[in-house]
Parts: sequence; C-alpha cells; structure tokens
Amino acid sequence: MSKIMNLIGVKSRKASEKKVDIDTKNKVLRLYAKLIDKENKSILKENLKDIKFAKNKGIKENLITRLRIDEIKLKNIRDSIIKISKLKDPVNVTLKKWNRPNGLNIKRVTIPIGVIGVIFESRPNVTSDVASLCFKSGNAVILKGGSEAINTNRILAKLFRLALRKNKVDENYIQFVDSKDRKMVDIMLSKMKKYIDVIIPRGGKNLVKRVQDFSTVPIIGHLEGICHTFIDKDAELNMASNIVYNAKLRNTAICGATETILFHDKIVKKFCNPVLKKLEDKNCKIYGDSILRKYYKGKIYPAKVKDWSTEYLSAAVSVKVVKSSDQAINHINKYGTMHTDSIITKNKNTANKFLKNVKSSIAMHNTSTQFADGGEFGFGGEVGISTNKLPPRGPVGLEQLVSYKYEISSKGKIRK
Repeated sequence: MSKIMNLIGVKSRKASEKKVDIDTKNKVLRLYAKLIDKENKSILKENLKDIKFAKNKGIKENLITRLRIDEIKLKNIRDSIIKISKLKDPVNVTLKKWNRPNGLNIKRVTIPIGVIGVIFESRPNVTSDVASLCFKSGNAVILKGGSEAINTNRILAKLFRLALRKNKVDENYIQFVDSKDRKMVDIMLSKMKKYIDVIIPRGGKNLVKRVQDFSTVPIIGHLEGICHTFIDKDAELNMASNIVYNAKLRNTAICGATETILFHDKIVKKFCNPVLKKLEDKNCKIYGDSILRKYYKGKIYPAKVKDWSTEYLSAAVSVKVVKSSDQAINHINKYGTMHTDSIITKNKNTANKFLKNVKSSIAMHNTSTQFADGGEFGFGGEVGISTNKLPPRGPVGLEQLVSYKYEISSKGKIRK
C-alpha cells in the first residue's frame, strides 16, 4: 500500500516539474468539458452505482444529495470547467516590482505550489473542479475521494487524464487514488511530505479534524461552516425574510448555509413570525431561545447551548435574540467558525462595524450566506473555503493556488 502511494507521489512530483503553456492548459480543459458532455450517460450510470451503495450503507440523506449527479449538475460541472479555461493564467504574474538604492531590481512573481493533495467526501464535482483549478494553476493533484463516490470520481478523473494524453501532457498531473481503503488517507497525511506540498480536506467535521490532527503536510481548509445571519433593528422586513429563506433553505447541505439566525430585540416581535413562518412552512425545524419563544406563534423547540455550535446541514436552524449589534458580533465570534456571517440592515454605520469586527473569512451585508462560493466570487470554482488566519482565506480559487518567488537582478552588484 505504501509502495502504491509512494509511486503516485513520485509521478505527481515529476509531472509538476513539467511546465505547460497557457494555450495547452486551456485546450486540455476545453477537451475535458467536451468529454464529460460526450460521456454523460456513462457518468450518470456510475453515479447511480454510488447512490445505491450510499443508501445501502445508511448514509444520511443530506450527504446523498451532495453525492447525486443529474443532467443539471453535469451542465454546471461543464460550465465551471469552461469558465476556468477562460480565466487568466495565474502563473508567472508580476505582483510587484521595485528598484532599490543599492542597485537591486526586484520582482515578486507567482509560481505554482507544486503537488496538492485533496481528501474529500461525497461531492463528485470536487474531482472536476479541483483537478481543473490545480492544473490551470500549474499544480499536480492527488485526489482521494470517499468510498461512497468512488465510481463517479473514477470516471471523472479518467476523462481528465484522457484529455491530458490527447494534448500530449503528462497524465500524472491528475492522479486518482482508486481505493476505498482509509489507510491510503493515513499514508497521504503522514508519509508523503516529500511529495505533497499542501493538503486540502473537503468534507464533514470528522474528516477535517482527522486531517488537521494527523497531517504532517500544511493544510488549507475549514472545520465547519457555522454561518450566521443577523437581522438588525434597522433591517427591512421583506429583504430580511427573503435573505434568511435563501440563506437557510436554498441548499441546506453546503457549508455556506446559515445555521443560526440572530434577531435584534427591537424588531423581534414584528419580524420573527413572517421570517420564521416561511422556514417552518418548508419543514424547517426551529430551535429558539426563551425570548423568541414568547413571540413566535409557530412550532418551536427550546434551544440549548450546544445548538449555537451546531452545523445542521439540514432543514433546521437555531435562533437567538440579542440586545445590540455588539452582542451579535460577540456571539458570532464566540460560536462561529470564521466562515461566513451576514448582517441585514439599512444602517451603513452598523453594517461597517459588523463587517470590520466579525472574525469571519467572509463578512456580508444584505447578502445571503449562500454566496460563499468561489464560482460566485468570479474564481471559476474553488477547491474549498479556508478559515485559516494565515492566507489564503475565504474561497480558494485559481489565484489562491499559487505561491511566489523573488526575482532579483543587478549590474554586477556585490554586498559590502
């Protein structure tokens, strides 16, 4: 097993050292999109195998939703690849240049990271998105998906490797660990430091925590997405209702879904019933604090302290009443995960204070937290959301998958 992973590492490192020009990169991506279109029936057939396996395994419905691919999702996958092909090459970009009095001419120039390892669960679109972004940014990638999606992941990786071969590019730029054995993950985390430059985990809390606890390789990622929407005393009711509905229920299974709603106590009596009734009508379970339970006339469950730290990833939400924007900020900074948090208000000063003081990697004003997505940011896609305090932070797209070096020239200068 270690020999297999070692060979994958050697091939990835070798591939990453072969430079590919931008025209060839884009040709590969366009062909990959065409191959996905051509083989759509085969992809859907493989995905049905995974769905059947997941159901037999007793996997939760919200994870099966992430796993399932249909014609619409396939179109989104193709569109994302095409968008990435149209983005500017992030490699060999001069970020800054300056001349020093000592005669040195200095440039800071972007370079690929090298080899990126991605460990993920359920979502097969991660295979195509991550492979495309890594390749476009000049990085080789080693993909290790979950056992529940192995058939879909396998065919998507196979088609990318085919697109590489047809363009006479080393197919080992994209490597797929074709095994359900979890020991492969352990090897990636603990024994491949000389081959893998960074690990990106995509999945549930248990997976990400395992990676964070055991990886000897640097990590980009987030543990959970406990996102908040704060309805301020100066919010507009219709806007608040629409944003909260979208932020919670558009897609409950993504890390950008709102998990806690905060109401300012000055508007809770007027706002809570129209805002929350829309959620309840869609079978959303509401956990509220003692103040909210005085005013909300629908079905409500008492909120416990643990609910403020719960990522539901389903039709459920925690709701708390706060006395001020400062209290809202403090609650978010205490219970949030520095992912995405939003304020709804017409007061620009309050909005600015919120944006500057929440510790979130993405802070929003009058916007649904569901926009926490690299594609929506214009990145063409993302390999994940990073809540690290060190960069990159937020959606990790094409421009975040490069490092940089300093290029220095002079007219024969020597240091005295």
